Amino acid sequence: MRLEFGKGDWQNFADGVSREWLVTNGLGGYASGTLIGANTRKYHGLLVASLTPPVRRTVLLAKLDERFQAGGRVYNLAVNQAAGGVTDAGFIHLQRAVFEPLPVFTYSFGDIFMEKTVGMVYGKNTTVITYRVQNGAEPAALLLRPLVNCRDFHRTAGEGEVQFSQQPGEKGTIITTVPEVPDLRIICSHGEYQPGGQWYRGMFYSEEERRGLHPWEDHYMPGEFVIPLAPLAAIVVTVAATAEPEAPAPDGPALLAAEERRLQETAAGVGLDDGFARSLALSADAFIVNRQSTGAKTVIAGYPWFNDWGRDTMIALPGLTLVTGRYADAAQILSTFARYAEKGLLPNVFPDAGGAPAYNTVDASLWFFHAVYKYLQYTGDFDFVRERIYPVLREILDRHVEGAGFNIRLDPEDGLIMAGSPDIQLTWMDAKVGDWVVTPRHGKPVEVNALWYNALRVMELLARAFGGQAARPGLADRAGASFRRVFHHRAGGYLYDVVSPAGSDARFRPNQVIAAALPFSPVPEQTARRLVRRAWRDLYATYGLRSLEPGHWEYRGRYGGDQVQRDGAYHQGTAWSWLMGPFVTAYRKAHGYSPASREQAGRFLAPFRDHLRQHGVGHISEIFDADEPVTPRGCFAQAWGTAEVLRAYVEEYLEVRPPGRGI
Repeated sequence: MRLEFGKGDWQNFADGVSREWLVTNGLGGYASGTLIGANTRKYHGLLVASLTPPVRRTVLLAKLDERFQAGGRVYNLAVNQAAGGVTDAGFIHLQRAVFEPLPVFTYSFGDIFMEKTVGMVYGKNTTVITYRVQNGAEPAALLLRPLVNCRDFHRTAGEGEVQFSQQPGEKGTIITTVPEVPDLRIICSHGEYQPGGQWYRGMFYSEEERRGLHPWEDHYMPGEFVIPLAPLAAIVVTVAATAEPEAPAPDGPALLAAEERRLQETAAGVGLDDGFARSLALSADAFIVNRQSTGAKTVIAGYPWFNDWGRDTMIALPGLTLVTGRYADAAQILSTFARYAEKGLLPNVFPDAGGAPAYNTVDASLWFFHAVYKYLQYTGDFDFVRERIYPVLREILDRHVEGAGFNIRLDPEDGLIMAGSPDIQLTWMDAKVGDWVVTPRHGKPVEVNALWYNALRVMELLARAFGGQAARPGLADRAGASFRRVFHHRAGGYLYDVVSPAGSDARFRPNQVIAAALPFSPVPEQTARRLVRRAWRDLYATYGLRSLEPGHWEYRGRYGGDQVQRDGAYHQGTAWSWLMGPFVTAYRKAHGYSPASREQAGRFLAPFRDHLRQHGVGHISEIFDADEPVTPRGCFAQAWGTAEVLRAYVEEYLEVRPPGRGI
């Protein structure tokens, strides 16, 4: 699905920076910026290297500002913002931007054309930029000025915080900073490098200010590449920036062509001649990365700032790896998380700085059962599951019955799962600011117990497949009957969100939609139809479901401000893209997979075609304002948003469902 933009999309600076692009390297590293070339986040950069994949992400090359001298005139193509406002407005020369699949930016000024393409070398912390220049009738020179840094991508840096030194390198320069960070090598295929040593002071990041964070940064400018051009010359200039021990050969077209072939093969893996599905398969590729500590694949939860999270990974796995035909990657991911399961729990997050994983999640291990079930539906690989996964599933089940950490335990009275306390967040609604748990949901959350029931049914299926007896005979029947009794909100005609000794929480949230969408759901059909209809009326917000119904006194319709304001709205109204997947599946199930329900599923999903042009180009945003016009917020590329929209589109609208393979 070719995405094209023109001058009408950046008639002013604000419009131009409202869209962001992303290319990745399969390690967690990336290059990213706005459509017009301004950096508006501390996370933007042409080389954000992942030094311990997929973490230790470090901004090394922030920007490459371009100028063009021709016929006695200087055309400034750079775009920057500082304290005084927009200091460089080179976007006036930007004519087009096309993504197919790598971003190509076309500039037109005087009688000169220039195309800039940005990509990364897969598996390397290397960014490649090519400039295809068609010079005009006058002698000219292309001037390229790197803005470099050396800091964690969550921080900003000021002049003098890091000492930079440089030495000549073949076709460029080698920049050295601190011992624990590799040298940055910048090479250029043409012209000469002229060392300098100035600073760009006070670059302003409007998105960080909007988030209530420090919005200023200084960048070091080590020098400039000067590429002379003869009249009417047509050349291709390659610039490569790398944190690898050796710079690549300065053949940008060949390097980018290899990456384009890989991406085209990735898109074809979805097995469909459908532009939207292929675009989402390309988006999915950005999130599947290598983890050095495990030697296997994992899933980055979102760009630009998230790591790999257990819950997000299990929810995203079917859409990212199974719908796209990446079965080997799925097996690696399942094996990795199985290996790191501890006392019945899957890791919630692998820390950015290394060390032991955190396990503060009640639902990641239950989503694991769902991911395994979907894996078997697509692959039929029972041998892998029996040898590598089934013992871990048994351990998880036993621990939940006997008691796991964080007060996660079976209630012997009804066979349902209890978890948590007022001071800890364990479900996907996990916002916490200081000691304030915004949505604690301790007790018996509705989707957790639906996942528990689903897990018990999956274990019964596996026990039959492996010729054994169910681990806890009769427990699934008991949990299902208790679920229908305990969570039924008779007056409302839907389900309670949480049930605890303190009472039943009747706030209408999307968690019951998740419960209704599971393959083995304890939600009665009539209840499912009612709650799906109400979710459509009260929670549906074009690009996702609201996390709380409007009209409730805690509802927040706008997401923004400092961390307290943002986290206060995160699960108190904010709409989430990933919930569109369960919503579409629950809708189709509730309506018996009728032809009319398929058509409606298509209408629910159609807006995402347009959204691919809206925030993160080619990607689906994490969240949206709950109030109109449901502006995209948060991460501009989110794994489970992409995954669940892709899965729902393929399985529920195109009706290309997994073959079953013995399930």
